[in-house]
Amino acid sequence: MVTGKSDISGWLVRPARWHLWAGLAAVLGALTVRTVLVTSGGGMDNAIVVDAARTWLDGGSPYDDRHFLYFPSAVMAAVPPALLPRSVLDVLGPVAAVLALALGWACALRLHRVPLGSRLAALGLLGLAAGFAPFGQLVRLGNWTVTAALALPLCLLLASRGRWVAAGAVIGVAVALKPLLAPMALLFLFARRWRALAVLVLVPVAASVAAALFLPDPTGFFTRTLPFLLRGDDAFLRLYEASPAVVLPRLGVPETPAVVLAALAAAAGVVCAYRRGPGPAPLRLAETSAGLMFSAFLVSRPSYNHYLLVVLPLLLAGLPYAGSVARRPWFWLALVPQLPGVTWPWLESPRRRAFQDAVTLCVLAVTVSYHCVRGAREEAGPRGAPGERRPAVESA
Repeated sequence: MVTGKSDISGWLVRPARWHLWAGLAAVLGALTVRTVLVTSGGGMDNAIVVDAARTWLDGGSPYDDRHFLYFPSAVMAAVPPALLPRSVLDVLGPVAAVLALALGWACALRLHRVPLGSRLAALGLLGLAAGFAPFGQLVRLGNWTVTAALALPLCLLLASRGRWVAAGAVIGVAVALKPLLAPMALLFLFARRWRALAVLVLVPVAASVAAALFLPDPTGFFTRTLPFLLRGDDAFLRLYEASPAVVLPRLGVPETPAVVLAALAAAAGVVCAYRRGPGPAPLRLAETSAGLMFSAFLVSRPSYNHYLLVVLPLLLAGLPYAGSVARRPWFWLALVPQLPGVTWPWLESPRRRAFQDAVTLCVLAVTVSYHCVRGAREEAGPRGAPGERRPAVESA
């Protein structure tokens, strides 16, 4: 990390004054209070999970609601919120979402050895909250994606310190709550961390099997939810999905070629991530993981714009490093469609937002994949010997 006066890194890693922290607190506070005032049940998506738990408590099957797309273990995790008064849940949901996103940002900073009291710490979270529309959308929805947004940087922070088994346990718990981080198993496979990979797999499997024994429909996830996801026949949800496999057919491309194209792009992204490799350096861990997750988002059903918040903080926190993907212009250009308050021609309808979300996803996926391949070549050295690009001056 270059911290000299001639580089922006030096300015970013210096301590932030109280003015920045006050501005950040005002923005996060306003977002939280506004969400409490305009939502119920902790947000629409949180209410789906909590209502599924209430259905189970009343003797029904959580999978009667086809929009409940979680493992049985999530039902048990949602029981405590389901027992709370709705007035308490209305407040607790947005507060928990903002707190999880802030803690995830803190873990991303520590992964890159950036001080938590730095200007980047304050400005980065402020920029995400005020300048990246999916941040506010995620808080208002109360989607359980916030668990993945915290778990992924925490996992990589542990892995960077050699605690791979603990990192696998973190991902396992996150998958038990929401399967979003399942592609991260490939990171442990690439790193040949077999014990950690076993923990990652066993935690959600054991939790789901144990929870399923208490459900009236133990196989509901496989008999109802999984076919629903594979068919993707929900006309309403399809309007908001950003995956090229869904967006291209809306533009007139036949469905089968669109799915094949998206799958090929995802496979290429995985290969590029493998080339980067899960080495011990923070940049390599973050960029390899980002490549894997973006590849999954290209083909996953569903795939929403707020999924980007799982990956984006990891890349943004690496900004002080000269070799980070956050230094590339296409990284920032990809975020332009997500500026709040900007209305794009012919995309005024909320149901057309998926087109600009798809642009952001695809540009970020290509940028990260290209960066992974280029970074692997640069680190190989002039004679092909493996080497790690080191920062010129490490921050204290």
